[in-house]
Amino acid sequence: MASPRSLLLKEKIMCCICLDVFTEPVTTPCGHNFCKACISGYWNRTGLCQCPMCKDMFYRKPELKINTTLRDVADHFKRMRDRDRDESFVEPGEVACDVCTGRKHKALKSCLECLTSYCETHLQPHYRVAGLKRHKLIEPVENLEDRMCKKHERLLEMFCRTDQTCVCKFCTETDHKTHLTVPLEEEFGQRKAQLVKTEAEVQQMIQDRLQKVQEIKHSVKLSKKDAEREMAHTVYVFTALVCSIERSHAELLEVIREKQKATQRQAEGLIEELEQEITELQRRRTELEQLSHTEDQLHLLQSSPPLCHLPPTKDWSQICVHSDLCVGNMMRRALSKLKETAREISELQKEVNKAMEKLCDAELKCMQQYAVDVTLDSGTAFSFLVLSKDRKQVGCGDTRQELLDHTKRFNNSFSVLGKEGFSSGRFYYEVQVKGKTWWWLGVARESIDRKGSSNLSSDGLWTVWLNGKNGYGASTYYPVPLSLREKPQKVGVFVDYEKGQVSFYDVEAKSHIYSFNGCNFTEKLYPYFNPYLSCSGENSAPLVISKL
Repeated sequence: MASPRSLLLKEKIMCCICLDVFTEPVTTPCGHNFCKACISGYWNRTGLCQCPMCKDMFYRKPELKINTTLRDVADHFKRMRDRDRDESFVEPGEVACDVCTGRKHKALKSCLECLTSYCETHLQPHYRVAGLKRHKLIEPVENLEDRMCKKHERLLEMFCRTDQTCVCKFCTETDHKTHLTVPLEEEFGQRKAQLVKTEAEVQQMIQDRLQKVQEIKHSVKLSKKDAEREMAHTVYVFTALVCSIERSHAELLEVIREKQKATQRQAEGLIEELEQEITELQRRRTELEQLSHTEDQLHLLQSSPPLCHLPPTKDWSQICVHSDLCVGNMMRRALSKLKETAREISELQKEVNKAMEKLCDAELKCMQQYAVDVTLDSGTAFSFLVLSKDRKQVGCGDTRQELLDHTKRFNNSFSVLGKEGFSSGRFYYEVQVKGKTWWWLGVARESIDRKGSSNLSSDGLWTVWLNGKNGYGASTYYPVPLSLREKPQKVGVFVDYEKGQVSFYDVEAKSHIYSFNGCNFTEKLYPYFNPYLSCSGENSAPLVISKL
């Protein structure tokens, strides 16, 4: 709707002849303004040179000049008017004025009494006429007929909470007379508040899941770092082994080459000596052959004695060249050396483990400074669990106990919480798990679901566990399998609330088991225990909270 100020401005810049905004405005000597073409045409038609407004006569036709200031104001007003006209036409998806003909303008309001939508121009009577001023105007909507009761053709002004439907006032006096009905505005307010609340809950759920995504990514990052550290250590060990093997291999090849060369030199010497004897024997055979064919008796008798004696030769029957290079012995020596290298690496690994144990021992001693006295809360214990009188031990019984089922008690998992919760600082406690084949230990937030699923990989629970033959693991939302060198007999649990850290340690082996880092704690945390059920007596040992 046009404001009074804009209407007044339009009157000031409107030509009284053409009844439109000035075009090339000029000012007469009497001070009135007109379009140049309009006043010139008026004087030409009437033959009189006078002002159409005040009727002042001009005996001499004035020289008209454009009023530039007024022209600029008029041009600006035209541009604003054209823009408003363009913007006022209905676009796809907008509610059109029901009164406009031709190209429709967009509706400014819808009247619930007239069941009609109006643009700015056609809405004016609802602001001026007394009877129309009482009509209820709302933001423009389509299909106003849907807001009428199909049975009574009255406006839907009430809401029936019994049938959850909108009704008219006649309906509340007939079909819905005994039902709970309230004004539409009241139900609208409650529904809107509920929508706002639900939106906030959905937003919180989104935030929780985004946070969980970050936690999972952080866990993957930590897992990647652990894997990289293990791979680096593995590369170091195997690189040392490979270097030792390559070195032993090279030494073995060199020994074999030297053996082969010595054998070759020996063979070449023997062959040379044999060839010399062969040459001598062949010469003697030639002489004997020539003598055996002679007919000279005297020559034969004189020459034969020295030729009948064989030339001096070596006894070759016991001489041979050994082809065996004793590779087996050399291999055994190389493997023995390799074994020694492996032993050295193993000793180095032991030294590293000892250093790690010392570091972990120092870390444990530091964390034990934050030891707290933990006792079990019987009001949270699952009905199959049996607690000791001092509330320091928990195991699983054979029968369900008749216990009061209230909001704090677990009813679908073998769980129990510590009596005291922690919402700041650091705390540490130790639990004996000796003799058990199934168990879960850790911390739980106060609002953890105690009545729903027994799934122990859930939001709000940070634990490590032994799951029968499946081995060890850690979980908060997704389980992470763990590979432990030794079977823990006593587990230490440390929590740094502000830092968002939950760490687990093998107390006797003085080794770190697993840590959750970067957690976002916003409520109380309670020590969590789950001894699980006794499997044919195999898991009957209790979880025992140790005294520090």
